[in-house]
Amino acid sequence: MMQKQTHYPPCRITDLVELKKQGADLTCQTTFEILPVEFAYHDNPFRAHIFLCMFNGTVNGEEYSFRKCYCRGCPNNLCPHVSQAVMIANRYLQRDYHRLEQIGIAVDKRLFSLEEMTVKYEDLHENPAQPVTIHDLIAVAKAGQAIRVEPSLEWVSAVEHFANQHSKTIFLMANFRIDRQDKITRYERCLACYPAESDHAERQKKITIANQRLKLLYEEYEQAAIQCEQRYF
Repeated sequence: MMQKQTHYPPCRITDLVELKKQGADLTCQTTFEILPVEFAYHDNPFRAHIFLCMFNGTVNGEEYSFRKCYCRGCPNNLCPHVSQAVMIANRYLQRDYHRLEQIGIAVDKRLFSLEEMTVKYEDLHENPAQPVTIHDLIAVAKAGQAIRVEPSLEWVSAVEHFANQHSKTIFLMANFRIDRQDKITRYERCLACYPAESDHAERQKKITIANQRLKLLYEEYEQAAIQCEQRYF
């Protein structure tokens, strides 16, 4: 059984929540980055955009900073369409804002916007009843629908493109195959990432963070009676 752990300086939303529970004086601000990224996916490389939120602030006067990937989007079927990715990223971001707000951490609840993108999109024609996030799926299960989840975990290397520079990054990705009512759908989450050049220093730390995030998801699956074989990095 994995032990509960609070990282300091904080590098997860859960760390902020736990530090606040322990009585820490916390501030939190957010900034967004939407970066073009070239993913080396097996023998089929593709270009996508990743939706990142930087969390910055202080804990008892000491500065902290970490980033969280909320979704990736691309115009092919290897990940959600970029226009849908904005909606998915905002749903997960709003959930984190709610967690911070509940514990008394003030934060400006800004959202990702299509206007921040530098590419054009097709109109999104999705069935509004179709769950678009993992937590929508959990709500469907709690309403009584039988659901089975099969997770697969992978390390994905990619090149992030900043202004006039680029950086190779390793992403720890979870892909969830969902069986429900004779339908199969797929969801993905980025659980952690780090610069490839820092592999020796960062790998184990990011594995721990990714596994802690998986553990929280598996606990929610179990509470919703979702069948799932628990897998970890």
